Amino acid sequence: MARTKTIIPVNRVEGDLELHLELDRDNVVTAVKSVGTMYRGIENLMRGRGPLDSLVITPRICGICTTAHLSAAAKALDMAYNVVIPADALRLRNVTLMVELLQNDLRHLFMLFMPDFTRAHYSRRPLYAEAMERYRTLKGTSTIQTLQATKKLIEIIAILGGQWPHSSFMVPGGVVSVPSGSDIAQCRHILATFRKWYEKRVLGCTLERWSEVATWDQLQAWLNEEAAHRDSELGFFIRLCLANGLDGSGRGHDRFISAGGPDLPQPDGAVSPLFPAGVFTSQGVVPLDPDKIGEDVTHSFFKDTPLQPFDSWTIADPYSEDTRKYSWAKAPRYDGQPAETGPLADLLMAGAPLFVSWVRSNGASVFIRELARLVRPAMLLPAVERCVSGMAHANPQYYRDTRTPLSARSFGIVTAPRGILGHWLVVKDGKIDNYQVITPTAWNGSPRDRNGIAGPWEEAVMGTVVQNPDDPVEVEQVVRSFDPCMVCTVHAIKLA
Repeated sequence: MARTKTIIPVNRVEGDLELHLELDRDNVVTAVKSVGTMYRGIENLMRGRGPLDSLVITPRICGICTTAHLSAAAKALDMAYNVVIPADALRLRNVTLMVELLQNDLRHLFMLFMPDFTRAHYSRRPLYAEAMERYRTLKGTSTIQTLQATKKLIEIIAILGGQWPHSSFMVPGGVVSVPSGSDIAQCRHILATFRKWYEKRVLGCTLERWSEVATWDQLQAWLNEEAAHRDSELGFFIRLCLANGLDGSGRGHDRFISAGGPDLPQPDGAVSPLFPAGVFTSQGVVPLDPDKIGEDVTHSFFKDTPLQPFDSWTIADPYSEDTRKYSWAKAPRYDGQPAETGPLADLLMAGAPLFVSWVRSNGASVFIRELARLVRPAMLLPAVERCVSGMAHANPQYYRDTRTPLSARSFGIVTAPRGILGHWLVVKDGKIDNYQVITPTAWNGSPRDRNGIAGPWEEAVMGTVVQNPDDPVEVEQVVRSFDPCMVCTVHAIKLA
């Protein structure tokens, strides 16, 4: 059977990504390699430094998920310093992390994913003219409104943390910034304005009305209930994706992993996660066990090390003669198996009935991944509002004293915009002996492992039918539905 080999650079992702494809004579993808083209050496920069240096260095792994990296680093230090942070500090950390998730969910969808519908590939497809009006790069009405709304929203992090990106206001024991009454009032005002925009423009209904949609039949009924629903960003997204068959593309392994959280303080002093941490499969749901997380480098440009992050190293091997190696991304695995992460995993672990029933019946798809990203803010917004309101009381506490450990093995795992993010820390004699980071895109964009099992989006691309091999938009949309962030996964190396 005739085969065509092609290499496509994928744009509109954070960083540099190549896909190496093989197509049969019917232009069906029969083989794929996801190639991270650059090396990340942040882990090696950490060795020999003081533990607190991680709060300054690791947020600079990424300019988009900077608060997520700070949160993971701070959680690892909380564990190392054996401290439980006060409820007010937890609320403040939660607010900044969830605001970053809100911004990314909407910016990705309207600025990175939806512009594909303005390409020539779709020019004779349904709803093309309206897609052009909404999503043209830097000109579409949806693009402009999203930029404006999310730019204002992210100011909350600057108000509470001093700056964004690359803030360093979290420390073991809590936070160093104490918001004033006017700071909290300003955050409330920004949130109220953002909620009004999200409900009117994005959902076309209130958060409460959307929460009543639990089945596919109810979604169809909601869509036809009012013109505001049908013409909203959500309504148009549903109509556009279904008209173009994106509910049937990009299935993947149908195994999902979520870090869970954020942990929300309750009136009785307990905490409960907005999203439970765990792994969702067709066989059921299991709680997350961090000891089952490991990284494989069989097909990565690294020297082989133990799988467990506490004991593994990031040792570049650019001159390896092993022909199996093809990517600078490592291959994270849970209990030896690949797992997809992101908003869809969070909603599945939260038991959101619309998404659970869809995935159990149809598996994952480009459509359901992006739908999850579009409506995850409907769960995040009320949680952000509660955390902000909870900080407005007499005698708040934002820090608890700690003692610096001489030795420790600890980790911080959080839900970043694109999924599960983990930082693993080993301290010996008061200095960092080892530091390992596993990012969401490492999970989703991983190469094959020692058993030859493809990473999540490699698997999702397999079987995709490409109309025009010179413009493989179908493949790009599958990959973009995972919201790749290669700068989190890989950085730069200078070869001698």
